Amino acid sequence: MQPPAIEVQGLAKSYGKVAVLRGIDLTIAPGTVFALLGPNGAGKTTTVRILATLLAADTGTARVAGRDVRTERSAVRRAISVTGQYAALDEQLTGAENLRMVGRLARLSRAAARARADALLARFRLTDAAGRRVGTYSGGMRRRLDLAASLVGEPGVVFLDEPTTGLDPRSRQEVWDLVAGLADSGVTVFLTTQYLEEADRLADRIALIDGGRIVAEGTAAELKRLVAAERLDLTLTGPEAYATVERLLGHLVVRREPADRSLGVATSGRADHIRELLDTVDPERSLVERFTVHGATLDDVFMTLTDKEPSHV
Repeated sequence: MQPPAIEVQGLAKSYGKVAVLRGIDLTIAPGTVFALLGPNGAGKTTTVRILATLLAADTGTARVAGRDVRTERSAVRRAISVTGQYAALDEQLTGAENLRMVGRLARLSRAAARARADALLARFRLTDAAGRRVGTYSGGMRRRLDLAASLVGEPGVVFLDEPTTGLDPRSRQEVWDLVAGLADSGVTVFLTTQYLEEADRLADRIALIDGGRIVAEGTAAELKRLVAAERLDLTLTGPEAYATVERLLGHLVVRREPADRSLGVATSGRADHIRELLDTVDPERSLVERFTVHGATLDDVFMTLTDKEPSHV
């Protein structure tokens, strides 16, 4: 058995009287994609900053690539790469020049930096654009080049902070394919994202953080089963009907769309359960305009298990 790529125990961090992390535990296997989800201010960025040795925890321990982030910071930094939400590239340089520069900063020889740049340009389908200034690249090309730059030093662990923010659907799909390829090649990917579909598509395991605590962890399928096997979506006949049904269903509601007069309700998916729900909230058939049944989604998990208005920074 290989040791964990990332191992966290009791990690806690406060800023003054505000507790941002309240003792989180994580174990992430090597060569997998792990997604950390949560509302803004839940503690995602603080967690990544601690694991990347950019911030010290108050209490708890963390090991990345087998190294302690507190006592072996230099070794951790040599083993990881951190790619932020926005591409950290020099727009005046060409794609090839950017990668060669990163290689030289990583203490590669000129020949080795050139060879590594050429290999990564080919891997990320950027060879034809290698001689163009990055300022002329599309958003998707910049993100691919940024990912390529993060691999110049051949890290074992890559931290990706919202890697597809602002990308069009085609570019997002390209980045997803590249991220999946990283894990297939043995790299461990620690992903934070606001796109729940992204986590659903990419992550081998997902943790949901809220208020500085891990409130749920598992595969996407396991997390969905925590909420419900299925979701019953009800479209109500008007605002008064919406308010009435929302009150009657209470904690069963996992999705609220008042502008569309729509409520999502946790259900087993069984026909008798759906009939019972409809009979309970609308016995006279005057409140529900129509309904549909869907499989539960990570959106349902997110909305059910996290606060709607997080209080942490």
